[in-house]
Amino acid sequence: MDALALEATSGKKTTNGAAAAAPAAPAPAQAPVKRKPAKKTKKAVVFFEVEILDAKTKDKLCFLDKVEPNATIGEIKSMFHKSHPQWYPARQSIRLDPKGKSLKDEDVLQHLPVGTTATFYFRDLGAQISWVTVFLTEYTGPLVIYLMFYFRVPFIYAPKYDFTTSKHWVVHLACMCHSFHYVKRLLETLFVHRFSHGTMPLRNIFKNCTYYWGFAAWMAYYINHPLYTPPIYGEQQIRLALIIFLFCQIGNFSIHVALRNLRPPGSKTRKIPYPTKNPFTWIFLLVSCPNYTYELGSWLGFTLMTQCLPVAFFTLVGFIQMTVWAKGKHRSYLKEFRDYPPLRSPILPFIL
Repeated sequence: MDALALEATSGKKTTNGAAAAAPAAPAPAQAPVKRKPAKKTKKAVVFFEVEILDAKTKDKLCFLDKVEPNATIGEIKSMFHKSHPQWYPARQSIRLDPKGKSLKDEDVLQHLPVGTTATFYFRDLGAQISWVTVFLTEYTGPLVIYLMFYFRVPFIYAPKYDFTTSKHWVVHLACMCHSFHYVKRLLETLFVHRFSHGTMPLRNIFKNCTYYWGFAAWMAYYINHPLYTPPIYGEQQIRLALIIFLFCQIGNFSIHVALRNLRPPGSKTRKIPYPTKNPFTWIFLLVSCPNYTYELGSWLGFTLMTQCLPVAFFTLVGFIQMTVWAKGKHRSYLKEFRDYPPLRSPILPFIL
């Protein structure tokens, strides 16, 4: 009995007669360890030191300490202006090399090929004047000067012709066309054009005004002269010339509007111009600067209308200058845009 009681109290027998061990109590579950998120290490801002030297003498003009890496050339010009008030930003040309090209105002310091100690070279561009003022001055002059010859104010022709009018209707038509052209230019300057550069050197206004005002006086003197003779082929020549002139004037205006719409207000972004729904813009398929193409066509029409040698010479000189401008803009388009249409010519389709 004692053995049976002992066996009952000690547990069950195993198959080999040994008693089975009692099961162990489960270990208490451990709470998960909370890890603190790693602190983000802030990258230290590396400031730049900027020294500005005179491009001619290499003398140090200014030293700017702790310039932020994302500062633009325009902001650096403003900092430089504080230490040299006589050189306002529009008058400054900042360059990487004394004889190099001027950097753009929107160029960022850290994106330029300079170290943390950047050296720039300054060149004074001279007194500046806004493009709007220049254009208004250039275009108002020819308008007023031509009308003085048309109305034959005193001291231009013989006294007996003072305030007289020509007997040839083509003279009156030429005055209307010439006035229309320059009124159009004035209105475009005020309401259409958006300039990539706000100013130009003041000295240029004298050169430009001499060109426009001088040619206007030369042309007007002969067209409105009392001895002026109409074109050889008469009305047919005049009407054809008028059609060419008006067609090109509308085309020129259409191109200016299309170019304006490419650039948002206050922006200097450049885009490839393409034809729009306006048929006058379809010439963009073949020409990079159709505004110059239409301008040339306008003056060819005016030359044909008046059959005047000074007008023909003015057209030739203008064509040469516009060709230079068109080639320069065409090259900049090819350099800036890899997908620029290859069929385009600068000013004349397939020719120039």
